[in-house]
Amino acid sequence: MILYNVTINIHESVHDQWMQWMQEKHINDVLATGKFSSARMVKVLIEEEMGGTTYSIQYTTDSKETLQKYYEEDAPKLRDEGYRLFGEKMLAFRTELELISEH
Repeated sequence: MILYNVTINIHESVHDQWMQWMQEKHINDVLATGKFSSARMVKVLIEEEMGGTTYSIQYTTDSKETLQKYYEEDAPKLRDEGYRLFGEKMLAFRTELELISEH
């Protein structure tokens, strides 16, 4: 199992608008690609020197191949919407994780 982790720091001036967009539209749009079986959103509990609030959104997929298809077929359009709406007030980085075990 592969976790596609997107960590986002969002500026306070657009936080509420961004949160609504994430929970009502963006996460659903990513899941609607059919390439992920679930998603969860968590708040990072560390105060950032740069300000804003940081969140981690973790999408679960079955393989690196499926994730690669997402990158090629869906990611550009979905990422562009966020950049268009929030610009530099939203900073994101992505990490690929492989689940080794659950206890």
